[in-house]
Amino acid sequence: MSKSHIGVFDSGFGGLTVLKALLEHLPAADYSYFGDTARLPYGSKSAETVARYAVEAARFLQARGATLLVVACNTATALALPQIESGVGIPVLGVIEPGAESAARLSKNQRVVVIGTEATVSSHAYQAALSRRALKTFEKACPLLVPLIEEGWVDHPITEQVARIYLDEAFGHDFSSADVLLLGCTHYPLIKPLLSRIVPASVKIVDSAEATAHGAAALNGEHAEGEAKIGFFVTDSVEKFRRLGARFLGRPIENVQHVDLRE
Repeated sequence: MSKSHIGVFDSGFGGLTVLKALLEHLPAADYSYFGDTARLPYGSKSAETVARYAVEAARFLQARGATLLVVACNTATALALPQIESGVGIPVLGVIEPGAESAARLSKNQRVVVIGTEATVSSHAYQAALSRRALKTFEKACPLLVPLIEEGWVDHPITEQVARIYLDEAFGHDFSSADVLLLGCTHYPLIKPLLSRIVPASVKIVDSAEATAHGAAALNGEHAEGEAKIGFFVTDSVEKFRRLGARFLGRPIENVQHVDLRE
């Protein structure tokens, strides 16, 4: 059987945690990863601009031969998934629905805390997805976590102190009984061990990257054998992507090409 070719798209580096999970679940597929590093962060852009950028990236990956597109970006999923789906002729999977579905399966008392960036939390996309599954949600923006993670401080006392402040607020008051923490940012899997030390022992952590990889495996049905081939495409510095991206992927990054998408 022919190998699957999965296109993975993010505004920058965080989507590499989704690619890492995909490689664990679908090790025989081929991958093209597109990081729109010249135009990040998407969170400060309008919904119209995010949609335009995301559709350009999706079409680039389809032209590279992708047969399934994974939108490994919470902002693009929250603000532009319908436009992406209508802009390409291949199946599209975002990160929000798989994360919400996983949280719904695990929660016993229908209360979930979601942490993410300002843009993702402001969109209330996770709240809507969880509400459709009859779960109550407390969404907490954690804007300091991404820069700390990109600095490499994934197990630093300052990162733990900042995370503790955010989570103490999130699990306070009416949500002290929440039993699921949903990581609504693809950077956050890097600090999952740290977060596990902070949350109450009864709380299960849902990694949207891992949940999305499960969803992609179900859609893809890949049973071929062989080794994955991975191509990386970025719109800004190749060297910075290699250096910083290796932290997120957990392995050295090779075969990175600079591309210029015309606006």
